[in-house]
Amino acid sequence: MAEFTSKIRTIEWIDTYSRMVDQTKFPDHFEYINITTGQQMFDAIKTMIVRGAPAIGIAGAHGVVLYAQELEKENLTREDFVKQLLEKADHIAQARPTAVNLMWAVEKQKEIIKNSKSDIKTLIEELKANGKKMELEDIEINKKIGDFGATVVPKGATILTHCNAGALATVGYGTALGVVRSAFANDPTIQVFADETRPRQQGARITTLELTMDGIPVTLITDGMCSYFMKKGMINMVCVGADRIAANGDAANKIGTYTVAIAAKYHNIPFYVAAPLSTIDTNIKSGDDIVIEERSHEEVTHINGKSICAKGVKIINPGFDVTPHELITGIITEKGILRPDYTESIKKAFEA
Repeated sequence: MAEFTSKIRTIEWIDTYSRMVDQTKFPDHFEYINITTGQQMFDAIKTMIVRGAPAIGIAGAHGVVLYAQELEKENLTREDFVKQLLEKADHIAQARPTAVNLMWAVEKQKEIIKNSKSDIKTLIEELKANGKKMELEDIEINKKIGDFGATVVPKGATILTHCNAGALATVGYGTALGVVRSAFANDPTIQVFADETRPRQQGARITTLELTMDGIPVTLITDGMCSYFMKKGMINMVCVGADRIAANGDAANKIGTYTVAIAAKYHNIPFYVAAPLSTIDTNIKSGDDIVIEERSHEEVTHINGKSICAKGVKIINPGFDVTPHELITGIITEKGILRPDYTESIKKAFEA
């Protein structure tokens, strides 16, 4: 398998702060910002300065370290330090409710806090090391996802994506776009059709940007166009990311994904979900149990700060929908491609 290296590093711990790409500035500006406090990290997650389930997870892990550094300055007893830090960790885990990677990464940090016997200073260093470890693991996991996914990409395929599940949704390689990158490394005739992804336009603002930066051919289409191109035979497969996958394979992803999956099923086009095992929540039986985040109404009523609709119109703005497992051809993970029956294949993946 040929190697493809993305030019993007979305988030990284540096000495005493977290450095991340500010994704609210796309596509006009590509710039990094430094997050130096726990509350800044909470806000960065909440306002989508950092977004994408794996990247949010790493941001949560960094946030715990930032809170720890702040509490260290208060000269607390170790017992009080641990008590308050666990409370801060629980707080940052609530920044966004749907992406399970956030809760997963914070829990990994909480395990360090609860099990360490070190003094406060050393404990903070242990949390930093754990955060950095998760960063490197994320990239390696995504490359494995990409390589497994590349095996099901037809030669010369046009792959439809929805939202952004690339380097900018992870630490630096991508899940769904990791599949694209690994496939493109061996077959440069691969190309992407990217849904714009209303209402925040992550496909238009982010997916097209990072694929263009990496020299991978991409065509932008509006969300309502996918079935048109499917009928014309111009799309060969769909590959999307996920924010949470239930034990039965139901997958929550950016709003509009369910619609794409229905269209793909009708046109007999394979529909794959690419995600690390940390995105699978085995504690919930089905997608009915996934909490769906309700986003700001202004995301729907305004584009670039300008209103696009009548004043006073009623708005509903769920940030995600759930694609039933029956519509999913396979779930591409770092352990391989999981197939139906998902309840059984997911169970085996965690046991392996």
